[in-house]
Amino acid sequence: MLTRRSLVVTTAGLAGSAAALPVVAAGPLKVVYVGGWDCEPCATWKKRYKADWLASSDYRKVTWIEVESPRLKEAYQSRYWPEDLRPVLDSLPKKSGTPRFLVVRDGKVIANEFGVSTWTRILDVVKKQTG
Repeated sequence: MLTRRSLVVTTAGLAGSAAALPVVAAGPLKVVYVGGWDCEPCATWKKRYKADWLASSDYRKVTWIEVESPRLKEAYQSRYWPEDLRPVLDSLPKKSGTPRFLVVRDGKVIANEFGVSTWTRILDVVKKQTG
């Protein structure tokens, strides 16, 4: 039978033991660009944003992955995706539209944006995730 005193001691003991558990760091943040060689909006994004992105301090904090296919209609075919990202591809509710930007951590999509104008939202997510 637990008394009030033993309950407090037990709860305090649990809190102390939880603090002793090792902290597991989150996996690396991945930013995935999905495009096609024949995609005009993709070309616009590259001209407008890519060079600044690659030179940014935020870029150095993430793993950058480009998924490009010869034709934008093929961008969501698994053969163009790295093996470790195929589960992410399978999890996408809509498999069309380029350029698409994904932010992924530990195999889970944190952000999923489509279109050149959404790039700034992706940058905001990256900043929040990387501190």
